[in-house]
Amino acid sequence: MTAMTASHLISRNVVSRWSGALWSGALGICAIVAVIRPAEADPRAVVELFTSQGCSSCPPADQIIGDLSKDPSIIALSMPIDYWDYLGWKDTLADSRFSARQRAYSRMRGDREVYTPQVVVNGSTHIVGSDRAGIESAIGKSDKGTGVMSVPVTMSLEGKQINVSVAASNEPAVSHGEVWICSIAKSVPIAITRGENRGQQVTYHNVVRNLLKVGDWTGRSESWTVPIENLTRDGVDGAVVYVQDGSRDKPGTMLGAAYTSLH
Repeated sequence: MTAMTASHLISRNVVSRWSGALWSGALGICAIVAVIRPAEADPRAVVELFTSQGCSSCPPADQIIGDLSKDPSIIALSMPIDYWDYLGWKDTLADSRFSARQRAYSRMRGDREVYTPQVVVNGSTHIVGSDRAGIESAIGKSDKGTGVMSVPVTMSLEGKQINVSVAASNEPAVSHGEVWICSIAKSVPIAITRGENRGQQVTYHNVVRNLLKVGDWTGRSESWTVPIENLTRDGVDGAVVYVQDGSRDKPGTMLGAAYTSLH
């Protein structure tokens, strides 16, 4: 399906309580222990799927994201969009910010390629989300670009907060980026009763449920602290941090990322 047409203030080192424009929730996180992602497990790709419960072409792509989410070298994210809601079924996971992010990618590429299912690999290449071979090829090609996934990122869980660390850049051309953190629901089964997927139950994987900006990275080693209460809502059981060149409205290359389970 095609369409012609893609949080903010967190102080460095201590993140204040945040509300208003951000999504919020009230899931309690129990028995959290410190977990640090080892350097040797640094991922080589962030794969974002723009999908919709109202899109009949999307379930195969949703399954591919489920498969990719099992690969520790890939951070696979589902970002359900809302522009197909008028077709008869309102996507229960969608948010207009994902639609805005998808459109922002299109503007940065200079095309009008906004559709579902669409995958964006490492903030640059887009592929039909059901094209598994194309996605794998794009991952292989994108990691040869300057700075792509070159910046080590770690997260540690301590009590009721997440510590985020971004290492210094080893490449002169890589000297700035925005740091964002997403809370995710690893597996969300949805029974769809109307629209193009009527009668199907589709499981969505690594669904982004909360997204906020942690800070600006300037090429040096930096760290921030994020209260877990700023991320959680019903069903959230994981978190992803990514560093991306550009800005929210002009997203560029993915420079680094990390994932951790919250349970």
